[in-house]
Amino acid sequence: MNRLLSYISWPVVCGVLLALLLVQQFPQLVGGQRPAQPAITLQTVPPQTTEQGFRSSYSSAVLTAAPAVVNIYTTKIADETNPLLPQNEMEGLRGYDGIPRNRRMQSSLGSGVIMSPEGYILTNSHVIKEASTIIVALRDGRDTRARVIGDDPETDLAVLKIELDNLPTITLANSSSARVGDVVLAIGNPFGVGQTVTMGIVSATGRNELNINTYEDFIQTDAAINPGNSGGALVNAEGHLLGINAAIFSRSGGSQGIGFAIPTDLARSVMLSIIKQGRVIRGWLGIEAQPLTPELAESFGISLRDGILISGVYKNSPASKAGLQRGDVIIAINGVEAGDGRTVMDQVARQRPGEQVVIKVLRQSEEHTLTTVVGERPRILTP
Repeated sequence: MNRLLSYISWPVVCGVLLALLLVQQFPQLVGGQRPAQPAITLQTVPPQTTEQGFRSSYSSAVLTAAPAVVNIYTTKIADETNPLLPQNEMEGLRGYDGIPRNRRMQSSLGSGVIMSPEGYILTNSHVIKEASTIIVALRDGRDTRARVIGDDPETDLAVLKIELDNLPTITLANSSSARVGDVVLAIGNPFGVGQTVTMGIVSATGRNELNINTYEDFIQTDAAINPGNSGGALVNAEGHLLGINAAIFSRSGGSQGIGFAIPTDLARSVMLSIIKQGRVIRGWLGIEAQPLTPELAESFGISLRDGILISGVYKNSPASKAGLQRGDVIIAINGVEAGDGRTVMDQVARQRPGEQVVIKVLRQSEEHTLTTVVGERPRILTP
């Protein structure tokens, strides 16, 4: 009997286990619902985003900014001297247009940005340099002549004005907030083909010592910038102005992914100064300076590593009147340490002419403190 029960119990136990397993996996067989599965959290790579959110199109930014970007066409009369003819004979030869044959009309193109409904336009100084006629063409098909309000070659900026109603204007961004990696769009008129938009990122900020302008604080971008883009807009993903496109680094003349824009913060201050005062007024000491390298410090017999070496002093300049000399090392201006020449020049430029500055210098291993009155930086300097 016991042996019979043992033979029967094993199949029963196996059958019960099998039934429980089937009920667990297929509860619908007994009219039940499958139990809820435990929550499982997986670490996944997030979709490509920016802080403004992922965009598959930047058309809204273009619609915001592009109407305020204009094409600029200029003409100027250029001299063409023929070495085979005397100058007086060349002056006597005139073409059908009445222009002496040794002078020819040259045309060039560029871009600009409408900054205000009053018709003020920002562009590059080199775009309108020596132009006799400036024509501004809007995206809506209108065109008109523009007059020059003023320019600032030291930042390569110029302000134009046009007299039209219902002008589209651009919204300014705070260019100091631009960060490497931000998406940017360049809008302009490359090669005269018409308004064109290219996209890239901010490659670097605060670029200087490029020997392009006297005052440099460029935003670098890999958005394609070509001849004709000069003076156009560099905008962020919202279509707000970050900078005025100004220059490219190129071995071929075309875009190689290294373009430079003048940041909005600088461009705005220059524009307002030109509109209000007719020119940009900057403080000036009248020195030529160079960084104090370890080699120069050693040659001067000093251990100082931070400072600016004065390599020249302009005659009758504020620096000359204060007693600054060639070979002095500027340590600080108004208590601010002189880290590099660019910082010192910008610091002095921000001072209004007539203000006093205290300059601490090192001369033959001895510290001296000098006080001078800042002058106004002239447009053309003669050492």
